[in-house]
Amino acid sequence: MKIGILGTGFMGKHLARKLAAAGHDVKAANSRGPETIPAEALEMGARAATAEDAVRDVDVAILAMPHPGFEKIRPLIAGLSEDVVVIDISNYFPGRDPVNPELDGTKAESEWARDFFGRPIAKAWNSIGMVSFETKGRPNGEPGRIALPVSGDRSRDREVAMALVDDTGFDGFDAGTLADSWRQQPGSPVYITDLTLEEMGSALASAERERLPKRRDLSAQVFAERVGERASPDAETVVRIARALFM
Repeated sequence: MKIGILGTGFMGKHLARKLAAAGHDVKAANSRGPETIPAEALEMGARAATAEDAVRDVDVAILAMPHPGFEKIRPLIAGLSEDVVVIDISNYFPGRDPVNPELDGTKAESEWARDFFGRPIAKAWNSIGMVSFETKGRPNGEPGRIALPVSGDRSRDREVAMALVDDTGFDGFDAGTLADSWRQQPGSPVYITDLTLEEMGSALASAERERLPKRRDLSAQVFAERVGERASPDAETVVRIARALFM
């Protein structure tokens, strides 16, 4: 598939690597220009591009950036053909991101993104920790393979996103429409807890919406106290803390 990735931070660069290694035609862009794309993102065959070029003539556009970057790319995403599958991998973190009253209320983050861009989107890869994403991908069918929930209002969007999740080394789990996508947001039992496909359904069902923001904010404090605000502990420490707080 032809894939454009907007954002080449940790998740974006590893998405570029993994999807290019799986045989996809990948273009990667960031807000600073093609010459600043990390070499690591291009090692498996992805190409550096401007944001405009990255989403031109693609089957899939992946938004690998936090919410504050959305305004700049809004015209590009809103103008894409309805046939293009747009996948958002972001999460809302007050303190890091500007306050968003809609997200501080009852609106699911992916519903807000859908309405912001005025077009269908899917939600995927937002529920896995950075280190686990880099190091824990496994071949399809291997025991203990981590599963990732995928939401979207169009079944085709979910199908495409789940296939790409599989190409990055994880099992895609159909989590239904965006109205229920709050179940995969930070603070939920499936967020950075590295669950298997067999564990995913019951964990999504057990999510308690009103408790998610409190658990999300508490986890941010715990991780900041343990390793600092801009650092990430090893994958097993992340999972151990997340399971204690979220499940």
